[in-house]
Amino acid sequence: MTKMIAGQALVKVLEDWDVDHVYGIPGGSINHTVEGLYLEKDKVKYIQVRHEEVGAIAASADAKFTGKIGVAFGSAGPGATHLFNGLYDAKMDHVPVLALIGQVPQAAMNTNYFQEMDEVPMFSDVSVYNKQVTTAEQIPYVVNQAIKEAYRQKGVAVVVLPENLTAEEIDYKPTRTPLTVADDFKQTVDPSAVSDTLKMIKEAKRPLIYAGRGLLGARDTLTKFSEQFNIPVMNTVPATGVISTDHPNFIGTTGRLGTKSGFEAIQNADLILFLASEYPFANFWPQDTKMIQVNNNSYDIGKRIDVDYAVIADAKSYLQALIDTGESRPKDAWLEANQENKHNWDKWIDSLADDDSDGLNAESVTKKIAEMAGPNDTYAVDTGNVSEWSVRGLPMNKNQRFAISGLFATMGFGVPGGMAGALSVPEGQAWSLSGDGGFSMVSQDIITEARYGLPVINVVFSNDRFGFIWYEQMQTKQHFYGVDLTDADWAKVAEGLGGIGFTVKNIKDLDEVFAKIKDLQANGNTKPIVIDAKIKQDDPVATAFMPLDPKVFGEDTADAFAKQYHIDRKQQPSLGEILRGKE
Repeated sequence: MTKMIAGQALVKVLEDWDVDHVYGIPGGSINHTVEGLYLEKDKVKYIQVRHEEVGAIAASADAKFTGKIGVAFGSAGPGATHLFNGLYDAKMDHVPVLALIGQVPQAAMNTNYFQEMDEVPMFSDVSVYNKQVTTAEQIPYVVNQAIKEAYRQKGVAVVVLPENLTAEEIDYKPTRTPLTVADDFKQTVDPSAVSDTLKMIKEAKRPLIYAGRGLLGARDTLTKFSEQFNIPVMNTVPATGVISTDHPNFIGTTGRLGTKSGFEAIQNADLILFLASEYPFANFWPQDTKMIQVNNNSYDIGKRIDVDYAVIADAKSYLQALIDTGESRPKDAWLEANQENKHNWDKWIDSLADDDSDGLNAESVTKKIAEMAGPNDTYAVDTGNVSEWSVRGLPMNKNQRFAISGLFATMGFGVPGGMAGALSVPEGQAWSLSGDGGFSMVSQDIITEARYGLPVINVVFSNDRFGFIWYEQMQTKQHFYGVDLTDADWAKVAEGLGGIGFTVKNIKDLDEVFAKIKDLQANGNTKPIVIDAKIKQDDPVATAFMPLDPKVFGEDTADAFAKQYHIDRKQQPSLGEILRGKE
């Protein structure tokens, strides 16, 4: 045993779990936890953020990029409440995060003391584990259990730490119990589920795979299954990269962040394999389509849409069991039509990227990122129209990693996520992509990237409005109110915060700036970079509903929609038209 303050013993538990950095801001009620970080600074890096929200979001992004637990702390009262945005993001997207919460000394509790709050009930909804320690000696044990539960239940674990307890000296002895969690547990797949669903798949004329985050890390298995059974693949937005974005069987996603090929595939499928997802908008899919849902959580089965066959199992194991049958489906007109439809969509996106005759398109920016992106890069994508452009334009064809605020959809995710990418995946270039609305919420933490030598490339899509909400006000025929933004020079902001700033207004600017960035990288740049991309205000094409098939929606409707978004129907015929030409 070794004598040390409990705050240092706490940090040693983090070391045992391979935590190498922690985010937070010091405060009187958390100071001896910070002292523990100082005493262990050679093993755990303390990242001083400028807002606790940024630290909590970054911790969530760490977990999304790596699967390892992210850790953030806040002092009592405002430091604690500032964490909620990032913690709810982790809760909603089912990733492990540990929140260390400062509390006033026990002798001051229940006296309306400065910054005193009853913190345990505050965190009850967001957490899978939520304890306030009562003795100094139990701090290492409680933190250890908290981390186990965060991993086991894929959620937020909260430990509330009265300041007097973290300051006490205790006898610390590392646990001998192996630090194991059930993360690698694979459920046995019922053989009858394999045979029953195999029959449904072989009988289907237009089967479709819709894959969720639960299949991240199973790219080879999903790809093999798709190729063996010749079925097109779609994924949810948070699952971007679950199959290579340049694989011919990948046809995009659906919903407002989606693709034409994704929307039309959903509308024309007769069987959907709904895998490892709780996609919140599945209730908008056609209700008469047959549905096989595979999920290892029985609570998620049928939560969004009625299903015809439920398989409670790990989706990767399920797909492997189907592969192992040796059965297959022949390549058919359905697969070929979907491939052609996606190819036409990609060509159209590319044409937007090459045209700045009426101002800079967002697609020009994502195309430039794609050209420069390396095999291990990380993309942290904010909420808003930037989500659409990123999903449609970023390459996920090698080892790249993608993180977004999925179900919680908080603005301000980009900058903290970029910071997390640089810290957790240093072998790749870290990117953050934000709209000017989301970037302005967290732009102060460019100074954090500068302080720690994190050369994140932060791309700001500036169009002087909350574009995502502008679209909703337009759709509901409201007045445009509160959605306009005052312009700012984000390149100058970056320079004032210790970074490097560039402004781009056309493709020529983009080419020159990205050439300069490559030179900076070649010379060992360690400063964050902000690219203020002044894009035009055009609304991105809405893919949640695309009435382009004249047989289904009528010629007038198809023409009107195509005209609204400058779509050439001859170059982008509907999937229905392509199918009718093949069948």
